[in-house]
Amino acid sequence: MKYIFVTGGVVSGLGKGITAASLGRLLKQRGLRVTNQKFDPYLNVDPGDMSPLQHGEVFVTDDGAETDLDLGHYERFTDVSLTEHSSATSGKIYWSLLNKAKNGGFPGGTVQVIPHVTNEIKERMYRAGQNDTDVVITEIGGTVGDIESLPILEAARQVTTEMGRQNVMFIHVSLIVSIPGSKELKSKPTQHSVKEMLSLGLQPDVIVCRSEYAIPDEIREKISLFCNIPSENVIPNLNAPVLYEIPLMLEQEGLGNVVCKRLGLTCGAPDLTEWSAMVERAKKATKTVKIGLVGKYVALRDSYLSVVEALTHGGIENDTSVEIDWIDSERLTKDNAAQILADCDGILVPAGFGPRGIDGKIAAAQYARESKVPYLGISLGMQAAMVEFARNVLGLSDAHSEEMDSSTPHPVVHIPAERKDGSDKGGPMRLGAYPCQIQGKDSIAYQAYGQTEISERHRHRYEFNNDYRQAFQQAGIRFSGLSPDGKLVEIMEIPNHPWFVGVGYHAELKSRPNRAHPLFREFVGAALARKEHSR
Repeated sequence: MKYIFVTGGVVSGLGKGITAASLGRLLKQRGLRVTNQKFDPYLNVDPGDMSPLQHGEVFVTDDGAETDLDLGHYERFTDVSLTEHSSATSGKIYWSLLNKAKNGGFPGGTVQVIPHVTNEIKERMYRAGQNDTDVVITEIGGTVGDIESLPILEAARQVTTEMGRQNVMFIHVSLIVSIPGSKELKSKPTQHSVKEMLSLGLQPDVIVCRSEYAIPDEIREKISLFCNIPSENVIPNLNAPVLYEIPLMLEQEGLGNVVCKRLGLTCGAPDLTEWSAMVERAKKATKTVKIGLVGKYVALRDSYLSVVEALTHGGIENDTSVEIDWIDSERLTKDNAAQILADCDGILVPAGFGPRGIDGKIAAAQYARESKVPYLGISLGMQAAMVEFARNVLGLSDAHSEEMDSSTPHPVVHIPAERKDGSDKGGPMRLGAYPCQIQGKDSIAYQAYGQTEISERHRHRYEFNNDYRQAFQQAGIRFSGLSPDGKLVEIMEIPNHPWFVGVGYHAELKSRPNRAHPLFREFVGAALARKEHSR
């Protein structure tokens, strides 16, 4: 087993996750079995209780783990479905350790950071390497020098001792600073960051240098000299016009070969033919569509990262560049929707929680339905479409979701009685992968998926209220995706509309750059058809 740790230096947000994901793709294309893992230093047990405006989207795995958004990068780049073992936070580690202590796991002993916290961390690092994995790539969140990440870095140092230096390597992603005005590049912050690592007993084997500008050889030589690594192990990582070009750029700079040589991995050159073709197709797209993304977390666009990437994937398969019009649902109303959404070729309403901005989402659904604009509603986006339809087609003017109005006389969206538990939140969330059966081969859903049995990932509490199912169907709604027992509505669509689909699940989470999610592919295609038809 080989272990690669990816750390960050100088500042956060440099793209450690993209680097780790790209390396996973490069090693996988060499025939190696790779898995990725992320350790976040914050004390929340998981990102599930954090606002997207704090930390971006919550990425959900098949087994229902609520994880950091970087796991989305890992899955999209390596096409490997990850699990709860691929994500850990300091909060989860301490929570597990304290519960062990409370239940007699350390009888009479003093629980300490070393060895107890570090052992708990190492257990998770080793657990990720099960199931015939050749290489585990572990990203350590934050920046070297942060007090929160010290136990994780110490655990990584101990892994080096236990597994042998020949089986463990460190990749440090650091910023090469450019002086404003002169654009002169400076490596001193990187040198100090590596010095901080050395003080913790960690020697980086590779330094990935993030920069807006080409890094001259003299800078690379200086980093090599001061940081104790060969110059070929100083890898430039410049901005890319297409995100998915980064693995190709890193391969060209020699990252894959350096890693294989350092770890003694015997493998041939990577087969990047399909990946290269996908990148070229993305770069050569000659058509464009504008998609209005109506959400309440648009102030931080990482809140909808997987949605944005899934739209990009759908665009690639349609040879189309997707331009996103970021629309704050709090400023959208029934009165101004036509003005704000007029130049959108398609409208997407993503997931969310709570009443803030819900009226704008409902207004977006109404405009899309009445104006025949392609619409994709995800989770709350489907619920908003249901509420809108109940109000404006069925005549139930007070219809709403119980999440937004617990006293509504027409709760077309609710928590099923069997799931209510009396808690403040009403009941548990439906998390992770659940099966769905497509109804009717003439449905939009079947035309997209091409099969009757699918599995998709969920993260929600509220469901469509079956007391209203017959009324919706009689008024023209088609429920084209149901749970296997027929009780839960998973997909709704409007047949007499160019393309109007709502789904209860998070379709974006399973989309891949070289295999777009079927609904996103068809949604972008419908938006393109509308644009071309209107010319």
